[in-house]
Amino acid sequence: MGGREARTRLAPAAKFCSRPGPSSNEAERGTTGPSGAPRYTGPLTAVAAQPLHRALGLTDWESGRIRELLGRDPNAFELAVFSVLWSEHCGYKHSALLLRRLPSAGARVLQGPGENAGVVDLGGGLAVAFKVESHNHPTAVEPFQGAATGVGGIIRDVVAMGARPVALLDGLRFGAPDWHFRRAVAGIAHYGNCVGIPTVGGETVFDEAYAANPLVNAMCVGLLPTERVLRARATGPGNLVVLFGASTGRDGIGGASVLASQDLEGSGEKRPSVQIGDPFRGKALVEVSLELVERELVLGLQDCGAAGLASSLAEMARGVGVDVHLDRVPLREPGLEPWEVMISESQERMVAVVAPERLGEVRAVCGRWELPCAAIGEVAGHGELRAYAGGELCGAIPARLLTDECPRYEVGQTPRPARTWAPDPANAEPKAWVYEQYDQLVGSRTVRRPGLGAAVLRVDGVRGIAVSLDGPPPGADEPFRAGYDATMKAALEVACAGGEPLALTDCLNFGNPERAEIGWELARAIDGIAQAAGELGIPVVSGNVSLYNETGGRPIPPTPVVGCVGLVPDVTKLARAPEPGASRRRVEGEGAGLVRTATALARGGAFVARVAGGLEVVDR
Repeated sequence: MGGREARTRLAPAAKFCSRPGPSSNEAERGTTGPSGAPRYTGPLTAVAAQPLHRALGLTDWESGRIRELLGRDPNAFELAVFSVLWSEHCGYKHSALLLRRLPSAGARVLQGPGENAGVVDLGGGLAVAFKVESHNHPTAVEPFQGAATGVGGIIRDVVAMGARPVALLDGLRFGAPDWHFRRAVAGIAHYGNCVGIPTVGGETVFDEAYAANPLVNAMCVGLLPTERVLRARATGPGNLVVLFGASTGRDGIGGASVLASQDLEGSGEKRPSVQIGDPFRGKALVEVSLELVERELVLGLQDCGAAGLASSLAEMARGVGVDVHLDRVPLREPGLEPWEVMISESQERMVAVVAPERLGEVRAVCGRWELPCAAIGEVAGHGELRAYAGGELCGAIPARLLTDECPRYEVGQTPRPARTWAPDPANAEPKAWVYEQYDQLVGSRTVRRPGLGAAVLRVDGVRGIAVSLDGPPPGADEPFRAGYDATMKAALEVACAGGEPLALTDCLNFGNPERAEIGWELARAIDGIAQAAGELGIPVVSGNVSLYNETGGRPIPPTPVVGCVGLVPDVTKLARAPEPGASRRRVEGEGAGLVRTATALARGGAFVARVAGGLEVVDR
């Protein structure tokens, strides 16, 4: 896909909405219907010395497919919307077919893959929502804001399910414990500490292979009543589409949706595409969202993240249709073009569907927290995402074309020889200096802190949840083993904390999938996760795929990172960390059998720790 780097320089070149003058047929019918083109067709080929679709990151085949699906040529505004929705980060073009191999069903699953986060029933009327997601490419360009906004984004994904976030975990892989790494850690600490959610777990790995392409995989866990699970679809023609939270600017245009879909060579030029976070506004957004949900003032809720309003509204419009008026969006800087408003990735924003008679109450809640709030559109019945500016139609796209018709490519798969290298000695050094920068106790739920394996948080009474986030060991290179071991390791950490593993979330970090050896790595790692999940008898309910993690054609090693959540029946029975001289015994084993053994030992009052080849046990 040539010309991806041109995407961040489109703004000053030309307008995406211009009016060439309607034909006689257009004048008769006004704005067009489902099969007709909008009246606005201003070309943008002046922005690059190549066709516009290539400058936006679309291939020639994809451009032709768009024309075929629409039955006409798209205008520049519509092409911009397609480009972000059909990007790798938003569309999962090279991974969607492979992800079907993962088990996703289970008796406890209330919401599996396909929504903002997975949701699993804990019993007793309580459920847990959780997901892990990457912010690798933005962190490589600007480590503090890239990592911080990764935390903010995953928090909003969990909130969009109607859940209150109670814990954060982060998986970090960098070239060395250098300035870049320390700035990313500072960004994570800044956002999590300010928003008031404890960071309780994760992992830190150093390897020169991640020097140019660091990984930041952020996981959020939230709690909600089982009857409250929200979904992103809009319902009820005539209901209002309400945007609330921060105002919209140019920061983040083409950020995750573009930056996360390309090689990072020349990343210094991409700094304007990194989003800027405001954790204090993020805290207000969490509280407003949850109050709106608890008071049943919203019919649906969606995070406004990667691809901005384009992505949020496309998801909401599926099956019904949405009309959005971009000149009603609160802006923090003048002169934004309609296409910029549509795909801006400005942070701390949510979109809700609200009944007209409840709009005043929604505004009152937002006003109490000093959050901008505007009714920017309506749910329709035409099945399209229609965007207007100044009362004039900028674009009209059947919503399913942006989501259901996104290309799904079968990746080439060519096995490559195994590679070996020695792990960095920095991995053996204590990491307390990293996680001690995070507030681990805010919220008063933390029972077991970082440093002892999986963290444990109280959920109600004496019940708790154990949470972990793990990847393959440093130096691992065989992709099937990487996926299998990461899954078993995450489940085993939960078991050592006395938890029964319930479900998984995964973040798949790989290089360019258009290369057959990377396609093979991706497929094999997914097979490894599927094998381990099958042996454990638990589903994968959410996740994220981060591809194009390479610079100058040099990819990162295959790095599947897996999160696990387990149920702890009684947190008061968990053993404390043993004294240094305490007698220890070793239990050998592997796989799902070892996970079940660890759960039984921990629930029996023993302190259990994962070690190479088995468990180390200190009996009570």
